[in-house]
Amino acid sequence: MVDFKTVNFSPGSLIFVQPEQVHAFDFSAQPQGHIVLFTQKFLDRVHANMRLPNYTPTHLNQQHSALLMLDTENHSRINTFINEMCHEIKHVASDPLIVMYLFSTLALMLHRLRPQSRHDNLSKGQSIKLGDFFSLLQAHFLTTRDANWYANKLNITYKTLNIICKLSTGLTAKNMIDAFTLIEMKRRLVIANLSTQKLAYDFGFDDVSNFVKYFKKHVGSTPSQFQKQYKIPVL
Repeated sequence: MVDFKTVNFSPGSLIFVQPEQVHAFDFSAQPQGHIVLFTQKFLDRVHANMRLPNYTPTHLNQQHSALLMLDTENHSRINTFINEMCHEIKHVASDPLIVMYLFSTLALMLHRLRPQSRHDNLSKGQSIKLGDFFSLLQAHFLTTRDANWYANKLNITYKTLNIICKLSTGLTAKNMIDAFTLIEMKRRLVIANLSTQKLAYDFGFDDVSNFVKYFKKHVGSTPSQFQKQYKIPVL
């Protein structure tokens, strides 16, 4: 499960999890595989040495899928690169540069296999603005959901911000703000087990009923109903 969306995987599956996404595995069927975990510091070093596609928050679009099914040929090739990274990391004379080259090759191959990614349409300047917008959104989503406010902070027009957002995720700036806000609301309802009243207060709603209406309009259920649906059992 990735951000409350079930992902049914099988041999030859790849599941992409973005940096701030919450995920959980169902271990009842004893799944086996590799987890490739890398830090932002590692990515920064890779970008300094190689040309790779920039990270964009495509997961905010409901049409985005975390799952990629590989055919036999690509399954074998991808598996080879993952195994080579594992071997190099464990090697007594492990070379970080070799790991970076292997990772870069893997990332570029996976990027080619996911044509639905739209952020290649962005110029370098637009990519920087998108990154700045997402950073601002992560810092201020509790206090403002006004797309014009974010555009002003970025020193661009609302229209320009919308163009950048649509090119990268297929969503308007307002759609991105709402999508990110709703994911955070869901996480706090389920993981932090916050009450509807506390959540409404935290997100700046003057009235709890307005918060419930906002949540139900976008999610299809009330906060309480959603919380019960995904309630984590106490062990």
